[in-house]
Amino acid sequence: MTTGPLVGCRVVELGGIGPGPFAGMLLADLGAEVVRVDRPERAAEPDAGGPADVLNRGKRSVVLDLKRSAGSAALLRLVERADVLIEGFRPGVTERLGVGPHECLARNPRLVYGRMTGWGQEGPLAAAAGHDITYIALTGALGAIGEADGPPRIPLNLVGDFGGGGCYLVIGVLAALHAAANTGCGQVVDAAIVDGTTHLLASTFGKLGRGEWTDERGINRFDGGWPFYAVYETKDGRHMAVGALESKFYRRLVELLDLGVDPDRQHDRSGWPRLRQLLEKRFAERTRDEWAALFEGTDACVAPVLSLTEAAAHPHLAARGTLTAPGGVVQPAAAPRFSATPAAPRGTAPTVGADTRAVFQDWQVDGIDGLLDSGAAVQFTDSPVLPVRPA
Repeated sequence: MTTGPLVGCRVVELGGIGPGPFAGMLLADLGAEVVRVDRPERAAEPDAGGPADVLNRGKRSVVLDLKRSAGSAALLRLVERADVLIEGFRPGVTERLGVGPHECLARNPRLVYGRMTGWGQEGPLAAAAGHDITYIALTGALGAIGEADGPPRIPLNLVGDFGGGGCYLVIGVLAALHAAANTGCGQVVDAAIVDGTTHLLASTFGKLGRGEWTDERGINRFDGGWPFYAVYETKDGRHMAVGALESKFYRRLVELLDLGVDPDRQHDRSGWPRLRQLLEKRFAERTRDEWAALFEGTDACVAPVLSLTEAAAHPHLAARGTLTAPGGVVQPAAAPRFSATPAAPRGTAPTVGADTRAVFQDWQVDGIDGLLDSGAAVQFTDSPVLPVRPA
């Protein structure tokens, strides 16, 4: 049985990559019924469907050819019965397909129309191509990450695609759903990665305004510039993360490492070069796991730097069930957690197009047989054979 605080919410997700599918996954984890609408060619892509297609877990899959008028008309009939639509195309694409905000809200005035882009719906770069790295580069986030004597370090695509993008799309969708419940009116949510990433930098901009942060990389509080908030290599070439910012935590760090420095002079910057040398030397004396055993359970704010595979086996994450493995693929469990309406993934991603007929029937949208016969909709099996479009 499906659970979660969004049970009863219907979401139509126009197939895309990255932050849009992540937002759809998060909504599905929270209990929403998410129907992903893909183009026919998607079924032939090697990462489509199955346990390893994590961003599409818990969804149902419909294939519509939106380049055909019958396909776009069929989508609008699904929209009439939906609460949310998510799309991640460049500005103007859904309008050209006849399924833009104007058409959709005309069919369903309560609809929340969520738009996920890198640059936003307007502005000089709105129509330009981009990826996570280019979006966060423009916001200043990328330039702030890295060592003082090196280039910026790429923080995977967590900061832009999934933090500033997908998460902010979900925040916007949930807020707009709340407004629609109160007013009866839907609206468009313009979620741009550059906006969300900049919003994530709120604290950093505050520090910059107070003179507590500089634009010089690798010398600040949270970028490794402070020796007691940094990463250190161990004897076996692995690493330990140190986050002893507060005085009581720093004092414990000094005690456990037997550094022989005065803990009351923690913020004496003249002593930081020597302090960093001492920390580097001390951590190089033992292996990462030896240090992890020493610091575990203490308040020194020190932890081993684990790989993704190691993280899945860590006792704390295991005890909380932070990771799960449906279909044998290790992946995050649903988050956050709810006391009364627990959220959980609703299974692995389906085969592309596996649910076309069932969704139209369940949502009481008629005409599916004609759509399938014309090729405007496609019902695929586990081994899809792509239809040949008539000339």
